[in-house]
Amino acid sequence: MKCKKIIVAVDASDNAMRAVQYTGNIIGSSPGFTVELLTIERFPARDLFPDEQTWKASCEQTRVDLQTFQEKAAFALFEAGVPSQSVRKRYVTSCNSPLSGDAMQCSPGTSIAQEIIQEIKDGGFGTVVIGRRGVSKAEEFLFGSVSTKIIHYCRGCAVWVVGGSALRRVERITLGRRPRHRLAPPGDAELAVGVPDVGLHR
Repeated sequence: MKCKKIIVAVDASDNAMRAVQYTGNIIGSSPGFTVELLTIERFPARDLFPDEQTWKASCEQTRVDLQTFQEKAAFALFEAGVPSQSVRKRYVTSCNSPLSGDAMQCSPGTSIAQEIIQEIKDGGFGTVVIGRRGVSKAEEFLFGSVSTKIIHYCRGCAVWVVGGSALRRVERITLGRRPRHRLAPPGDAELAVGVPDVGLHR
């Protein structure tokens, strides 16, 4: 089933790890699931640093932190019972990186949400899991959050948005016209559904 092909978008944040742990707790050792851990590299802006060397050092540390986090996330899934052969790590480097690299594909640094959505389409994923970033209401109003954009623009897949506390569960159903939202009791994640449930058991 397409919905058993899961992509988890991760950075090095606490909420990203919660998203990973939530995924592991949901699928455990259930057969037929595959999980891709997707990290899209983002570096701090060059003008925040006094010189090129300081900026490059910060970028190097950021890359180490992100890649180390991917390894921890993969291990967390393994501890939850997900077979190691069912987990794939994908790291997309920044096109604007001052670090050397020979990646065939890189991130242009425009919209993380759009890049995640493109990965979903290209990889044929049926479920996307993302941790809710801790942005303020004003920031979300002005710029939109990654999770909100994915919920609104991703089609044909389930979206699990995992936060640091219990969030409401939202079932989003696309019926060829304006999506309907149906509220359910609070749970561990906010769930936007575009495909049928798969009968998962904790």
